[in-house]
Amino acid sequence: QVHVVESGGGLVQPGGSLRLSCAASGSISSITSMVWYRQAPAKQRDMVASITSGGRTVYADSVKGRFTISRDNANNTMHLQMNSLTPEDTAVYNCAAFSRQATYWGQGTQVTVSS
Repeated sequence: QVHVVESGGGLVQPGGSLRLSCAASGSISSITSMVWYRQAPAKQRDMVASITSGGRTVYADSVKGRFTISRDNANNTMHLQMNSLTPEDTAVYNCAAFSRQATYWGQGTQVTVSS
């Protein structure tokens, strides 16, 4: 079993930055990859960025060059550094941890980009 908790969301002005964190606990060794998703109101949930246990990263085209995903293995934490934020980045951001047996979701953290 894996438990994940997101933090770091909030209100930021356009052009600003936020750093999201996803702390994992439990059967950490079973995690093969961790992924950030986001869902804006009345829209489908989209993958934002992912990172494997080996450190390979993938980004959605909409965030390439602005967002950076990283993994702190010592603290079992994943981060999403978000720069140059726009109102289109407003959404609930969820962290998911994937193992071979299951997917574990956090409760989500709200990111609002507005002036």
